[in-house]
Amino acid sequence: MIFPLLQLAALTGVALYLGRWRTSVRRRNTQSWDTLIVRLRPDWSARELSDHFLWKEGVSTTPEETWKRMRGAHGLWAIYQNARVMLEMADYAVRHCEGVDRVLIENLRSDALQIRVCVIMALCQYAFSQASEGVRVNAFRAASMYTGMAARMTQLLQDNAAVVLPDFVAAM
Repeated sequence: MIFPLLQLAALTGVALYLGRWRTSVRRRNTQSWDTLIVRLRPDWSARELSDHFLWKEGVSTTPEETWKRMRGAHGLWAIYQNARVMLEMADYAVRHCEGVDRVLIENLRSDALQIRVCVIMALCQYAFSQASEGVRVNAFRAASMYTGMAARMTQLLQDNAAVVLPDFVAAM
């Protein structure tokens, strides 16, 4: 009696997962540049961390200054969410633009994954030890990778969708 219930539960779980996956693919395929840009978090910007934000990689602050300027976990969460949106923007460019630099796209995908892992590590550390040195270093690392990803995204938009570049710069 228990085995058929477990099979039913497993089948239901797989069906729900596949339905959710199909919905997300459909939503992704119906997005436009405008809907992606609107999803960027405007309540925090890495402009405060770099002199040449969106045009060059790297931050010009120390880990302590970075932590203060990003307002701690608030800035980390914005980085986490914006990395996903920029990854979706890169995927959109691959689907809708001819001649997109594949190496640049792979770099953006790698950046997004590394940023998200680094942010999760920093947030977990922050949950257990507040703003320790390790948290600040991971936040600094995430912010540094984020500025690099933003600069590469600017390059991608400049090369393939210059019309939306001003909106991207304003949203970031």
